[in-house]
Amino acid sequence: MHITPLPDESASASSRVVTKGQDARAVTDLLRAWGAGETGASEELVPLVYAELRRQARRVLRREGEGHTLQATALVHEAWLRLDGQHDARWESRAQFLAVAAQTMRRVLVDHARARRALKRGGGGTQVTLGEADRAATTTDDVDVLALDDALDRLATIDPRKARLVELRYFAGLSMPEAAAALGVSLATVGREWAVARMWLRRELEA
Repeated sequence: MHITPLPDESASASSRVVTKGQDARAVTDLLRAWGAGETGASEELVPLVYAELRRQARRVLRREGEGHTLQATALVHEAWLRLDGQHDARWESRAQFLAVAAQTMRRVLVDHARARRALKRGGGGTQVTLGEADRAATTTDDVDVLALDDALDRLATIDPRKARLVELRYFAGLSMPEAAAALGVSLATVGREWAVARMWLRRELEA
């Protein structure tokens, strides 16, 4: 299986930044080409999405508790390996790609937390902070990332869109407008559903 290498950390940041205009459209075109199996599309795509993936990784890892051993670079590389292996994926847009990347990072973090727990023979889980996913939050209660994962699975059986919204906000650090674009709904709808989803999760995690 061909794996597209990620850029060196010393590469110029200006070559990796995805803008909201022309570069974002280029990302969409390259994603579609990548999904269609066009040779070289993934190599062209990497410099454009790498900075965004790093931003996602840094945001979510800042919410992890002290002592977490997974670094942003390792999280990005593992997530990219999994994304690059999705040969049947139908990439349609930058927003959709970031949504899938968020889901992939969630799986990497959960797998990492399970491995750490196994090594500790049932010791304490990795802690995350729900409140930091929303700067307007008034509380920063820590919860186990595995408990959060289980709660999101339960929420998905009740309301899949709200579960995806939490995933986008927490695991990708998307803003409300970005999450609305990824979900294809209005900003007002995202605002209402985010408030409901956060209250539901807090109740579940505190039970």
